[in-house]
Amino acid sequence: MIELTVEDSVAEVVLNAPEKLNALSLEAVGELDAAYHEAAASGVRALVLRGEGRAFCAGRDIAGVDPATDDVHGYLGAVEGLMRTIAAFPAPTFAAVQGACLGVGLGLAIATDVVYVADSAKVGSPFAALGALLDSGGHALLYERLGAHRALDLIYTGELLTGAEAVAAGLFSRAVPADQVLVFTRERAARAASGPTQAFLASKRLIDKLRDDTLWRVIADETREQAELRDTADYREGFAAFQQKRPPMFTGE
Repeated sequence: MIELTVEDSVAEVVLNAPEKLNALSLEAVGELDAAYHEAAASGVRALVLRGEGRAFCAGRDIAGVDPATDDVHGYLGAVEGLMRTIAAFPAPTFAAVQGACLGVGLGLAIATDVVYVADSAKVGSPFAALGALLDSGGHALLYERLGAHRALDLIYTGELLTGAEAVAAGLFSRAVPADQVLVFTRERAARAASGPTQAFLASKRLIDKLRDDTLWRVIADETREQAELRDTADYREGFAAFQQKRPPMFTGE
């Protein structure tokens, strides 16, 4: 599912499972982490992350997950490790986001240095339909950029932002027409790859210090809360409804 190419000091990592909107299984999370380590070892000076097909990443692949035995800690622990790998990548990183950018997909974007989104992309928290919790750092991003009221509005309703709306709200770097976002991202990654890499990395370290540990603390809390939700009736119903392609019938329990 994960592909890596390197050309002219730029790595390109591709989520290549368009038939499932590039949703990530635990195995795919491990493959993606390994691709970043391989790219880092190759000495590239910039990296582009993208999704093949009509979506960037629709989140976790839950098609075959049994909520009664779901290893929430194992999966979200692997996602946190992946996000730390992305954030610590030793060169400027860029994401080209089109279509769905949800859940874990949103986490991949959060961990990336610069995110260019298609103006028609769909960004946010669809967890209201699953009986589950927004994870992968989503609470930190939405609260920091949108404030408490708008963040909870999006969480409660499950409504999604377009790429243009997400950029206007300050979530990401820039909105670009959908048919231009990949070319746009590749051009800027190539420009960064020919720039003063050590100066860029110094700025990256300073930004990371300003961000402090809030993101990682929230991710740990999200994992704990998600694990507790696994034992609720609504969590089991949300997963069953998704897998059976029907509306969920929540009871609040």
